[in-house]
This record gives sequence, C-alpha cells and structure tokens, in this order.
Amino acid sequence: MIAVSRLRQVSWTDVVPVLGAVVLALVWGRDLGAVLVTIVALVLAGTVLAAVHHAEVVAHRVGEPFGSLVLAVAVTVIEVALIVTMMISGGPETASLARDTVFAAVMITTNGIVGLSLLVGAFRYGVTLFNSEGSGAALATVATLATLCLVLPTFTASTPGPEFSTSQLAFAAVASLALYTTFVLTQTVRHRDFFLPVTADGEPDAEEHASPPSARETWTSLALLLVALVVVVGLAKVESPAIEAGVQAAGFPPSFVGVVIALLVLLPETLAAGRAARRDRVQISLNLGYGSAMASIGLTIPAIALASVWLDGPLVLGLGPTQMVLLALTVLVSVLTVVPGRATRMQGSVHLVLLAAFLFLAINP
Repeated sequence: MIAVSRLRQVSWTDVVPVLGAVVLALVWGRDLGAVLVTIVALVLAGTVLAAVHHAEVVAHRVGEPFGSLVLAVAVTVIEVALIVTMMISGGPETASLARDTVFAAVMITTNGIVGLSLLVGAFRYGVTLFNSEGSGAALATVATLATLCLVLPTFTASTPGPEFSTSQLAFAAVASLALYTTFVLTQTVRHRDFFLPVTADGEPDAEEHASPPSARETWTSLALLLVALVVVVGLAKVESPAIEAGVQAAGFPPSFVGVVIALLVLLPETLAAGRAARRDRVQISLNLGYGSAMASIGLTIPAIALASVWLDGPLVLGLGPTQMVLLALTVLVSVLTVVPGRATRMQGSVHLVLLAAFLFLAINP
C-alpha cells in the first residue's frame, strides 16, 4: 500500500521533464523527419507546461517577488545559452540574432505578457490593481537598458553600421549588469513591498490562500524546473532547423527566427503570468513581464559581449527605424498604463495591439 501511495503522488508534471530529457538525448545532433519533428514539438509543449507548474510551486514557497525572479532569471540564462550556441554554429549570418531575440523578448514581455495579464484580470475582476511604484521602477529600468543597448548602437560613430566598438560594448555590458543587479537588490531587499500584490486599499498583500509546499517538494520542483528549462531550450535548438526552414518557406525575413526563439523561451512565463492574473495577483504578472524584459537585456548583453571575444564576424545590436518607433511607443503606453496603479481591458487591449503590430511588421517589414 505504501508503494502504491507513493506511486500515486507522481504526477505528469514530474514525468514530462524527465521524458523530455530522454527525448533530447535521443534526437540531439540528428536530422529529424516530419514525424520526429512533430513528436519533439509535442514533448516541448508538455515540458513548457510542466515548467510553469514547478515554477509556481517554487514561487509559492519562497514568496514574492523571489518567485517571479527565479523564473525570469532561469529562463533568461537558458535563452542566453541558446543564442550563443546558435551564433557559434550559424557563423556571420547570425550577427543580428542577439538583437532580434532580445528586442522580440522586450516586445513580447512588455506588450504580450503585460497586455494578456491585464486583459485576463480585467475580464475576471473588472479593474486590475498593482503597485505603481514597483512597476514604474521596473519599467524605467527596462527603458534605460533597451535604449542603452539597442538604440544607441545605431547612432554611435566609432564603428560603421549599427554596432558598438569594443570599449562601448564593454561599457554597455558593465552598465547593464550593474543596473540589473541594483534593481534585483531593490526588489528583493530594500523595497520588497513595492513588488507585492496589493489589496483594494492599496496595501501590500503577500499571502496566498493555499498552504505552501514542503521544503522537499520545493527542492524537487526546483530541480525539475531546471531540467525542464534545459529541455525546453535543447528541444528548441533541435527544432531550430525546422523553424528556419519554415520561416524561409513562408517567405518571412531571417530575423523572424529571433522572434520564434523568444516566443518559445518566454512561453513558460507567459502561462505563469496569465494564471497569476486569474488569481487577481496582477502584480506578479507584471513582475514576470518587466523582470523578464530586464533580465533578457541585463544578462544577455553582458554574456554576448563576453562571447564576442570568441565569435567571428560583427555583432549587430542597433535597432532599425521601425523597431525604434515601436519601442518608443511601447515605453510611452507602458508609462500611461503603470502610473495610475490600476488598469482595465482597454489598457490590456492596447498592449496586445502593439504586440500584433510588432509581429506583423516582423513578418512584413
């Protein structure tokens, strides 16, 4: 009976990451046919769902905003590994892959995750409430990082093209890492209450109704979360030839590969943010959205700067005119969304339309 009881405690969310790791080991380095591509895609989708579950278990145990930080940093570290791997294997043709992926991540998080969360929360509760001080600080950090790392390279004169010189890239990397570290310390130590869900009276509310998981369950979920994230990126890398072929067959620009990578990598956070919004904890959703955008720039650019020592070819970071207009409009709309500390379906819809515009112009520039 004991063995049966223990067996029943094992859920599909525990099995799928391990299954995904086995599938990844079997298909790594192989040319996949249509059937295997489909199977890998299904396992990838299941692993994403399992990652969301285990991230929520860890978040519930450690509390906010640490839970959102765990998922944002974990996903971004894996995203960096994927970008560097593809740049090494792709050669000079992938010179703009880091820029395309990071910019796509910023647009998906600040418009997609935020817009979806506001819309879900507003449909369920009428008006969504959040802390404008914490969300405003996060948005300001995202805007500064994006301008420093993605806009300025277009206007610097030390090197031709939208590139930083070696010293400029080093400064951007150090400044990005310092700014991200400062924000994390602010979020988790000095002003933690700015990033907690708020009540109708505007007071911080850190409590969940369900009892937190045990330490053993938390460590197990953390281990499975890390496995799941590695599997997600590994399977995405395995699927990348099919993705590139699909993008080419559809007639989309090569830069759209970066959009697809960002969509795949950010899927766990998108699902987690949507589920938090359904529980009327939109602040957690905003922590995930802005935190992921911040980590995507603040960790990716320093890592790419370090990797550029070994990478051949140029490193294109500067955005084009259309992308800069979308970024500026996103920052402006985000400010108007965050400042009141509450939002309705209107704000969520505006952000989702901006995401749709970004995706459309990425396909049809």
